[in-house]
Order: sequence, then C-alpha cells, then structure tokens
Amino acid sequence: MEAAPCAVSRPPSSATAAVRKRSKRSSSFTKVRVTASASASSQQSNSVTLLDYGAGNVRSLRNAIRHLGFHITDVHKPEDILTADRLVFPGVGAFGAAMQVLNQTGLGEALRMYIDKDKPFLGICLGLQLLFDSSEENGPVKGLGVIPGTVGRFDSTQGLIVPHIGWNALQPVKDSGILHGIEGHHVYFVHSYRALPSEDNKDWISSLCYYGESFVSSVSRGNVNAVQFHPEKSGAVGLSILQNFLRQSSSSSLKTLVPGKASKLAKRVIACLDVRANDKGDLVVTKGDQYDVRETTGDNEVRNLGKPVELAGQYYKDGADEVSFLNITGFRDFPLGDLPMLEVLRCASENVFVPLTVGGGIRDFTDANGRYYSSLEVASEYFRSGADKISIGSDAVFAAEEYLLTGVKSGKTSIEQISRVYGNQAVVVSIDPRRVFIKSPDEVKFKSVKLMKPGPNGEEYAWYQCTVKGGREGRPIGAYELAKAVEHLGAGEILLNCIDCDGQGEGYDIELIKLVSDAVTIPVIASSGAGAVEHFSEVFQQTNASAALAAGIFHRNEVPIQSVKEHLLDRGVEVRMLSMEKTQSNQPEMAPRGAAAVV
Repeated sequence: MEAAPCAVSRPPSSATAAVRKRSKRSSSFTKVRVTASASASSQQSNSVTLLDYGAGNVRSLRNAIRHLGFHITDVHKPEDILTADRLVFPGVGAFGAAMQVLNQTGLGEALRMYIDKDKPFLGICLGLQLLFDSSEENGPVKGLGVIPGTVGRFDSTQGLIVPHIGWNALQPVKDSGILHGIEGHHVYFVHSYRALPSEDNKDWISSLCYYGESFVSSVSRGNVNAVQFHPEKSGAVGLSILQNFLRQSSSSSLKTLVPGKASKLAKRVIACLDVRANDKGDLVVTKGDQYDVRETTGDNEVRNLGKPVELAGQYYKDGADEVSFLNITGFRDFPLGDLPMLEVLRCASENVFVPLTVGGGIRDFTDANGRYYSSLEVASEYFRSGADKISIGSDAVFAAEEYLLTGVKSGKTSIEQISRVYGNQAVVVSIDPRRVFIKSPDEVKFKSVKLMKPGPNGEEYAWYQCTVKGGREGRPIGAYELAKAVEHLGAGEILLNCIDCDGQGEGYDIELIKLVSDAVTIPVIASSGAGAVEHFSEVFQQTNASAALAAGIFHRNEVPIQSVKEHLLDRGVEVRMLSMEKTQSNQPEMAPRGAAAVV
C-alpha cells in the first residue's frame, strides 16, 4: 500500500546501509527457475507492478503513478513479473550494473518471457536501452536481446554537449497509443547513451528524437512500450503518457494535448530555492544579496520569501523546467536520516513532476553522535527522497585542486563515487567564483577574460577566483580550471554562479558564462544576476549556456516564469510552453490535480 502524502516512513539513518541495500536488495530477490507455466494472478484494475531493482530515484515515478490514481505492487521475485497485469520498469544507472542484477536474480529471464507474451510493459530510460542486444557503456555488455541493435554513447568530439539533458521534441514515426497526441510537445531527457535506428529494428520504433543525430526515443510493438525520456519528469505531458499506458485498454480514456510547436532541444528556465532555517528554527526560502541572506532592518532577520514545498509546487504549475533546492543551513549535527531537507524533497516530489536538484552538504561528515557518513551515502539518501540530481560545491573545489596537482583520479572524490554509482548526469558541480580584476593576463596563471566594462581602476581583464564555504573563502583555482577538472572527474553539469552579480538584478555575467560554457562539453547552467526578461535572452544568445536559473525575481513575483518564456519565444529561443490538455472530444481539460500541461 502506498504511503499517504508526506507521510513517508523514515528511512534508516545510515545511508551506508541504504547504499549496501542496492546490492543486498538485488540478492534478496529469490532466484528460481522460471517456467512458462507460472499462473497469472488476478490483480485489481487500478494496480500496476513496478520493477525497482534498487538503483537511483524511482520515488518520482511512484508518486506519478499514485497521482494518477493507481496502486503499486513491487516485484520481489521473478514470478511477480510473470503474474503482473501491467509492468513498469524504470531503469536507472549503468547498463552493466543493471544487467548484472537482472541476470543474478532471474529477473532478466522473467522479463523476456513477460515481453514474449505481449503483456502491457513500459520501460523507461535505461529500461528501454536494456531491451537492445548490447551496450558499449563500460562494455560491450550483453542486454536482454529483445530489440536488435547496440546502445552507444553520443559523440561529443565535434562539440555536442553530453549528457543530453533537457526538454526535446519527439518525431513520431508510427501510431502508438501511449504517445497519442504527443507530436509538437517537449519531454524530458537525461542520458549519455542512445540506440540508433536501423533496418533491423525499424519495426519497433515509434518515435525518434534529434540531438546531433536521430536516435530512438521510443519503441512500441503490441502491448510492449519503452521510452528513452522520463515521463514522470515531463510535467503534465509525461503524466498523460503514463495515463495512456495505464489505461490503454480503454481507447476512450486516451489523453491528447493541444497541438504544440516543439521542434528541438529547448533552453531551460530553472527556479532556485535557497532553503535555510530562520532564527526560529523554521525552514524558509530566502535570497541573498551577494550571498548575504539577512535583512538590513534592525532585527537583522533571515529574509523569508516563503515555504519551500509550496513554492516548488507553484513554480511547477507556472512552467519551471526544473526546481533546484540549495540547502544553505549546515545541519551538521543531525543524523543523516533526520536531515530536514530530506522531508522537503519527499513532500515536493509528490506533486512536482519536473526534475528536482538538491545541493548543499553533499560531502563527508560526522554527526553529533560520532557517526561518519560519506558523500556517497549522503547523495544516496537524497536520491531516495526524491532528488534527480545532486549539486556539489566546496567538496568539488577541493577535489579539483587535488586532481590538478597530481594529475591522478583517485576514485575516492565525491564526484567520482557518485557518478560511478548513479551516472554523471546525476552530478552537478556548483561553482561560486568572484571577479579579481587585473591589468594583464600575465599577472596570474589562471585563465582570464577581457572585460566589456573596465574594472574600478581601469583594469581591462579579470580572472574568476573560486570560493568555498558559501563564498567566504577564496581558493587558488579559477572557474575555467575548475570546470575543466570536474568534467574530467565525472561531473555531468555545471551550475555557474557569480558572487559579484548575486542579487544585483543587472544581468548574468556574460564573460564568465561564455568562458566556461565554451571550455567544457557538459551542460552549463547560468546563475546569478537575473532581473529582467531580457537578461535570459542575452545569456542564451551570447553564450552556450543550456539553462538559466533565477530565484529572487520569481520569489518576489517581479517577473513570472511565463513572461520569461514568452520573451524567449519572441527572440527565437526554443522553450517549453504551458498548454492545456483536451480529451478526444476536443473539450479542454485541466491536467490532473490542477497541474498545468506543458508543451
């Protein structure tokens, strides 16, 4: 039985045990000889079977299924697959690790038999890739062999940004019930590997997506479906796809959408919520002025702009492409299982069906009881609580410094450990640099930029010194050097802040963002300084930023998210726009439980 909203039972306080549970859970599946004579059990019409083999964040999918009015039955042994009426397989993590679990537990054989019977099946992300013959990811590794073809990595040698992260458009190639009316709408992708169309697998393909090349974005044959994107993170469009699958026996219940104009990968607009405890101990959303979050009044209170869960839900309805939580309160004395941000994530993920990122405190620490936690354990707890990505700050700076000093990847840094387990697309590095004005690039060993506007003493150049501890301590490393280093260590995305621009509302630091986004082949999120809609078009038109993040202008209702997107559309920038659902009778209908549909 699914838990009531925000009444999720508290996980074990030890995330090490939880990480180990991934392998323990795998071994807890009873491997038995699977026979075709396994009898199908009678299941309720509103029940769906979920194959969760213990890797990554599937809480969002559980929440989406529950949001649509269905109950979840978990797979514990191979027979549970064979007796399912409808099966959802949300593959997460690395191809080889997933196949190892499936093969060791007998679940792989059961999956093949289930699919051979043409029973309702939906694979998601890695759940699509595993259907193919093999993958080049840390391989070759043999897959389930249901669909001909090999899964390979996107080619980044010609400047393509990898991972492919964001909202892209589908190109349907045949009718598919679950994709009914999806053409012209954006859905959310996050992956570095893809399957290519071929003569051998063309009969399976139901849609393609273009990102440097056309790749397989969905497959369909009979009752068997799989998608490369994440419907549970694709807003109301994704919910309609899930609902079409769950209710596909009734064609009259198929959802369609008002025609959209999506054609390619969209630029993302991200709402950021800085979360900390105020002086009364309540968690509030705040906003800094060059990282100072206290009011200038006599009481000097923490600036309070709202409650984190409520604001996250509102930004989802307003059309934010992602929501990012930054925990700027240490909570170092708390046992891991009691960290307040975990409950924020659990509650927010129940009604927010776009990606959630959480940052702050992703590092090794010891609680008040003397219990030590590794950064991997901390990240794992956040993923299980609803995070799709974690953001690493100070710890990444120290890791990069060590890597640049030795030239050796130790394998022990937080970036390496987390990306190895959850994939580099799940690891964001947050960079907090400050301008240091110089008269000549020869003054420093770090990469500098020629300024459009001279410094206070007429300086024509500046380098960007990285900081730690919330901007309070400068480090001997530049933003350019840090970005290159963390990409090599396994980061999948960079959140690029600027202390000088923070809270000023005068626009993003274009020189900084161009410097870094031109230097790396992973996505860069521009942050700090947005104060008007024009600032968003400036950063997208003048740099290679994949996304732009803002906080204060959204919290204070100075600039609505939809105004930003309408402006970007007018300037020729592809973005995901709000829309309405309609039934097959063409009568407009709101998305489930008040969530706005999105193109």
